[in-house]
Amino acid sequence: MKTDGDNPYRRLIFNDRREAAVLLAEKLKEKYSPLFEEERPVVLAIPRGGVVTGDEIASRLNADLDVIVSKKIGAPENPELAIGAVMHDGSFFPNTDIIRMLGVSSKYISDQITEKMQEIERRLGRFRGSKEYHLEGRVVILVDDGIATGATMFAAINWLKNQRLKRLIVAIPVGPRETVFALKQVAGEVMVLHSPAIFGAVGEFYHDFTQVSDEEVVEIMSKYRPGTA
Repeated sequence: MKTDGDNPYRRLIFNDRREAAVLLAEKLKEKYSPLFEEERPVVLAIPRGGVVTGDEIASRLNADLDVIVSKKIGAPENPELAIGAVMHDGSFFPNTDIIRMLGVSSKYISDQITEKMQEIERRLGRFRGSKEYHLEGRVVILVDDGIATGATMFAAINWLKNQRLKRLIVAIPVGPRETVFALKQVAGEVMVLHSPAIFGAVGEFYHDFTQVSDEEVVEIMSKYRPGTA
């Protein structure tokens, strides 16, 4: 980790996703080693950047690695403003306050779900080959390389809470304090390295936040599923 002396609002900066993941893995080991020795966890990573983070964590915890895909649905006039997110099974987790405030129509939401589902199916087909999950009784560590609004993370958590897990742990390197607080209300167990009150974007906390390609994700996943690539 490095500090940025030129910017007082960037007090914690990771070199790259793998460095952040190493630090996160160490924190997870410190707190959960007895659990991980008893139960082999599965790291569920949100593509694409989260898969790099998840790969490092899984390798250091001797865990399985899988991907979970949720897609944010943006507001009609502001795609960056999340009105909710949709999961691979079509379940939609809304931000009801924003939907009500903006008067977003049910038709708009339905159309967006259909569109996002196509991208989710493409990614799942490419990254893991199936939409079927078998997580009952498992210890799951849900990871990403960071969160801002957390829409996709919240959707994934809500879906996972219906999967009869033994335990769910959310682990992220960085996220805004307000969002992390909300995560803890939903998930309970949240491991975060840095949660500043002033927050712009996840990439601001990394020296190298190069976009991760589909090909990189496929290559990583092939280590856990021979023949995927």
